[in-house]
Amino acid sequence: MNTFIAVDIGGTNIRCALFPEVGDSYISIKKIRTENPNDSSDTPNKRLVSCIENIWPKNDTVLGICAAAPGSVSINDGVVLLAPNIPGWNNLPLGKTLEQHFSVKTFINNDARLAAYGEWKKGAGIGHLNVIYFTISTGIGGGIIINGKPLQGDIGIATEVGHIIIDPNGPKCGCGQYGHLEAFSSGTAIENFIREKIISKDPESEYFQNEIPSAYKIAQAANSGNKLAIEAFNQAGYYLGIGVANYLHIFNPSCVIFGGGVTQSGDLLFDPFNVSLEKHILNKEYLNNLTITTAKLGDNAGLVGCVEFLRDIFIQI
Repeated sequence: MNTFIAVDIGGTNIRCALFPEVGDSYISIKKIRTENPNDSSDTPNKRLVSCIENIWPKNDTVLGICAAAPGSVSINDGVVLLAPNIPGWNNLPLGKTLEQHFSVKTFINNDARLAAYGEWKKGAGIGHLNVIYFTISTGIGGGIIINGKPLQGDIGIATEVGHIIIDPNGPKCGCGQYGHLEAFSSGTAIENFIREKIISKDPESEYFQNEIPSAYKIAQAANSGNKLAIEAFNQAGYYLGIGVANYLHIFNPSCVIFGGGVTQSGDLLFDPFNVSLEKHILNKEYLNNLTITTAKLGDNAGLVGCVEFLRDIFIQI
């Protein structure tokens, strides 16, 4: 049987899955995960190769490998330009390395873009030709489908959806710049909002007992009525509405999909988001026939995106 290998690379976990050439992408033949060990000599590069070797089929033919990598990826030559959460992954020729080791055609792409591809092909975006996908967690990433094709850019570093400038005088983003959407609406932004209130000794911050909570715990506090936590989500939702309005004006999609852990906060985020979106939209025609929904594939979106990306490539070949 002909198979594909999909790899989803994270800062702490690497997941590999073996998929048949045809069939249901939700079901992999085999899936494994490797975690960061205490032994610092075992680099992410070695763990990645080991993960693929452990899933490699004995009797089947592997047609290709697709890896979803965090950060900026030059898709034309398979180079990871920068993966901020993986030490040493700067200008890493990952595609060439894997091709030489396994003697199989290998494709590297951005993880959020491949998750968007998975959601479009097999998840919440089925039936739509123009889709924008946002994953909101520690940061904000995403992908864009235009007229049934993923937007890649000249060398493959397009769709950094979390890094549009909302306010140049705004808070510092994790990338080092200021006022990006990620700096206002990500899980880290929500945590930073509470951190600043604790430092300034806001009375409502006593709820957190001088401990910086996670975005999840802040959501719990908001659901318990803590005004400061509610304010944190109100701000995140407000600026998310501005950011999405900008994207609607440019791309006019028929579907916007939200994934990532922060979206699990539900109405805490989306109530202020909806109000802000309607306030900042140029024309309500952008909202007519627009589906705004949450992702369906969960953690498997990247793996599904990888294998669907490979299948489409080999169909064209």
